[in-house]
Amino acid sequence: MAENTCGESGCSGCTADSCEGCSSKQPESFLEQLNEYSNVKKVIGVVSGKGGVGKSFVTASLASAMAKKGYSVGILDADITGPSIPKMYGIHEKASACEWGLLPSQAADGTKIMSINLLLEDEEQPVIWRGPVIAGVVKQFWSDVYWGDIDYLFVDMPPGTGDVPLTVFQSLPVDGIVIVSSPQDLVQMIVKKAYNMAEMMNVPVLGIVENYSFLKCPDCGKEIKLFGESNIDEIAAGLGVEVLGKMPLDPAYAALADDGIFYKADNIYIDKAIEKLTSL
Repeated sequence: MAENTCGESGCSGCTADSCEGCSSKQPESFLEQLNEYSNVKKVIGVVSGKGGVGKSFVTASLASAMAKKGYSVGILDADITGPSIPKMYGIHEKASACEWGLLPSQAADGTKIMSINLLLEDEEQPVIWRGPVIAGVVKQFWSDVYWGDIDYLFVDMPPGTGDVPLTVFQSLPVDGIVIVSSPQDLVQMIVKKAYNMAEMMNVPVLGIVENYSFLKCPDCGKEIKLFGESNIDEIAAGLGVEVLGKMPLDPAYAALADDGIFYKADNIYIDKAIEKLTSL
């Protein structure tokens, strides 16, 4: 067996065999290569520890707001088994290809979108795939899609801390994540699961956005706390992160999503999140 010649001054005399297990050996990178004809400046993940809290709503709100500020924006819909982004933007046509790769669809506001729904013959067809196949598709959305020049690429994650979030955190150069929550008793556990996963993967947590914070009475304007009083400020303080927004349950937003024109939404409740993004 070759002698291990590693020393404090470096490993210049090491062989492949002698360096196996050496503390100075660099860990293998799992990062996927971005499509060679594309340039993505910032990658932002939108995550939650559970479903039904409005990750796609927050993703689309952030993307729409950044597009209105003049940034070039894209959405990578990583929720392979439950995609909703194309419908929110009124996109139903199938994706096409060019010599540089698979072309994302483009919404009326210029947002570039890639989703599994754009590749299926029928957008209502269920995706019944195992985890490794789904993870492979997410990586292909990064490496095989011709994104062109993008200032901010938002990744709409599926719920939980399973295969897809792990794949995104390992395979894409994520600049930060936004955690989405709701004002319920389970929120502390939900937020901490997402936060702890990001910490373990060395991914920066930009802050928390709370959805369904209140319903504003259309007659008197009073804020009704449908899910009880929120304790998101205390949870965020305990984790050392910011609350980037508290969004109401607003039928007007739902109508825009149902009509496929969500890009027209003006979500004033996430201004702090937009400031955070523009400062990256």
